[in-house]
Amino acid sequence: MLQGTLYIVATPIGNLGDITLRALETLKGVDAIVAEDTRRTRKLLTHYDIHKPLVSYHEHNARKREPELIARLQSGRSLALVTDAGTPGISDPGEHLVRKAIEAGLSVAVVPGPSAVTAALVISGLPPQPFAFLGFAPVKGRARSDFFAGVAGLPMTLVLYEAPQRLLRSLEDMYRHWGNRRIAVARELTKRFEEVYRGDIRGALEHFQGEVRGEFTLVIDGYRGEAEAVRSLELWREELRRLLESGMSIREAAAHTAKTFRLPKNAVYRAALELAGGVKE
Repeated sequence: MLQGTLYIVATPIGNLGDITLRALETLKGVDAIVAEDTRRTRKLLTHYDIHKPLVSYHEHNARKREPELIARLQSGRSLALVTDAGTPGISDPGEHLVRKAIEAGLSVAVVPGPSAVTAALVISGLPPQPFAFLGFAPVKGRARSDFFAGVAGLPMTLVLYEAPQRLLRSLEDMYRHWGNRRIAVARELTKRFEEVYRGDIRGALEHFQGEVRGEFTLVIDGYRGEAEAVRSLELWREELRRLLESGMSIREAAAHTAKTFRLPKNAVYRAALELAGGVKE
């Protein structure tokens, strides 16, 4: 029996007119469509008068669904994998199904199209290559601070996704770990209220104060060597001075700054002692 093919199909990130002719043909030709968000995919299919069975596949049911989907492919049925917007497998569970299909020796084909990563990158005004796509930052804890500290020295443009409720927090973490770099914040790309803020991280923090809505892709300038190190030095010393002036003890301010910026405690403590001479008690 001939095996089916898993088609990785890119769909619009906003404007429904951005879908390709090949994507439409593929969606019409497969036996079923595997969708991260069936409600959102149904709107797309209705718009183009496509009537195919939808199979829900998201982070909460992916492991349970994968054996069933692989079995369908092995039985000769073809499936189209779509995400809620853009290219499947980029910061969504689709990567797991693709890997399972490859491991099972099944045919996998890609139908390329829209991607928020490349759309934001080319409209940012920052160097488009080389670049590193970082997906979503960890939500909290040591993993989050390690994430921002770990990529601080990458000498290339950085691209991240972020949810609206965490945008300001991520901008603050970037400023703390990376300094005041150039940034482009793309909001609601290809949609009615598309916006691209271009400036620096400090300016972005001011620009997006208040209620934040939409889907965000952030493009940030990479590490620029010694000049960047100088800015980072100024940044942590500025934070140290602020803590001391707020009334925090020398030991507490030094410990907090060393932890935040991942610096040697003794070096920061010595700097705090130097700064304390000009701090009003």
